[in-house]
Amino acid sequence: MKAATLNDLKKELTTYQHNQLLELCLRLGRFKKENKELLTYLLFESQNEEAFIHDLKSEIDLQFADINSANLYWAKKSIRKILRSINKHIRYSGNSQTAVELLIYFCSKVNSSDIKYEKSTALLKLYNTQLIKVQKFIASLHEDLQYDYKKQADLLEHAH
Repeated sequence: MKAATLNDLKKELTTYQHNQLLELCLRLGRFKKENKELLTYLLFESQNEEAFIHDLKSEIDLQFADINSANLYWAKKSIRKILRSINKHIRYSGNSQTAVELLIYFCSKVNSSDIKYEKSTALLKLYNTQLIKVQKFIASLHEDLQYDYKKQADLLEHAH
């Protein structure tokens, strides 16, 4: 079965009534965890982006506390898992400022941890890639916000 285009889906959804749309959304939520997480974000968390960011930062703190930093292999796997989670939430939000805040926070957590990421080529590349992503997101923000975030990003670049 070939998936319909977004435009076709949009046209079809406009023909449905409220109750039918509700059933479709609930059915979507049953099939994949990501669908349910996205619906949760859209319904409960998208109105207060600050609280969403704060909750994610707390979650990141907990995940970094659980990292086995004695072994670089396990630390690398844990850091990648944390980053996958962050990127998933960035996609849910679709907000460049949220992306900048979360990625800067992630990079600062990597810097402040006792993980010797400079010794791992993969981790160093991962870290530098996140800094590049931060710069791209910063470029899409308003000028006033750009200045503040650029200062934070520059500190992270010079930290390692």
